[in-house]
Amino acid sequence: MSAGSPIGAARSGAAWSRAAGAAVAGIGGVALAVQGRINGELGRVLGDGVLAALISLGGGLVLLLAVVPVSPAGRRGLIRLRAALRARRIHWWQCLGGTCGAFLVSTQGLTVAALGVAVFTVAVVAGQVASGLLVDRAGIGPGGRQPLTRQRGLGAALAVLAVGVAVSDEFSSPQALWLAVLPALAGLGFGWQQAVNGLVREAARSTAVTALVNFATGSAVLLVVSAADVAVRGLPDHAPAQWWLYLGGLLGVVSVGTSVVSVRFIGVLLVGLCVVAGQLLGAVLVDLVAPAAGERLAVVTVAGAVLTLLAVVVAALPTRAR
Repeated sequence: MSAGSPIGAARSGAAWSRAAGAAVAGIGGVALAVQGRINGELGRVLGDGVLAALISLGGGLVLLLAVVPVSPAGRRGLIRLRAALRARRIHWWQCLGGTCGAFLVSTQGLTVAALGVAVFTVAVVAGQVASGLLVDRAGIGPGGRQPLTRQRGLGAALAVLAVGVAVSDEFSSPQALWLAVLPALAGLGFGWQQAVNGLVREAARSTAVTALVNFATGSAVLLVVSAADVAVRGLPDHAPAQWWLYLGGLLGVVSVGTSVVSVRFIGVLLVGLCVVAGQLLGAVLVDLVAPAAGERLAVVTVAGAVLTLLAVVVAALPTRAR
């Protein structure tokens, strides 16, 4: 089949779309890594990780509320989404993807101290890739059904192994390993979140509206969790003065937006793998440019990032070469 034929041109165009989708999802992963560093520092300064997450998510919500409803494209997207809900082309529960992000943040505060960062990260990624395989197989996302091939299964397994390698120098001896169920469930929710966010994007035909819905539902959940947290622990003594500690919401908008755009081209599993790859690469870049106090870039982190990129390539391979 010549490259100039209609079929060859279509295949070439599809390949470029998948490559572009993977690159966009990877950029979202880098943004997520930087957001994690900022939110972690904000939580350290405040002495409250849940409240820091609410500030981050709430900041993104305020930004979107200031832009989406006042722009003509945003208003049209909101009208289309409302019409789709009324016509039941999309269900109300498919607009709750942001709750999964809130749940993930909440599990960090509940389990990281007992499990350690390493076990927590591996549990999240394991749940995430399993969810990606299941959601794609069921055809829940906007990209429709994705076959469960050997390459995709091998890529998912390599991704879990890659994250394990990247954080292997942080493994300790956790006494409550059963708590890993919570971050694993959060990882499972991540795949569903990408799928339903993609459906909201299809209904509204607006990435900004999808991000607004995502941040609104996530902020609502975190507001309830933070209210209980403040009732027990009280408010922080002071607010940090560093302006850059409040950029987590903007980076979260970038992360959600890139996933929403890319999921229709590459499916939920590959979005998850590309996000993980972007996170590890972003972590490497952040540690090189602005390492945390007392921290250094570990060789295993670089090895994990390279292995994750290999996992993405393996999972993206066609079932049969032609």
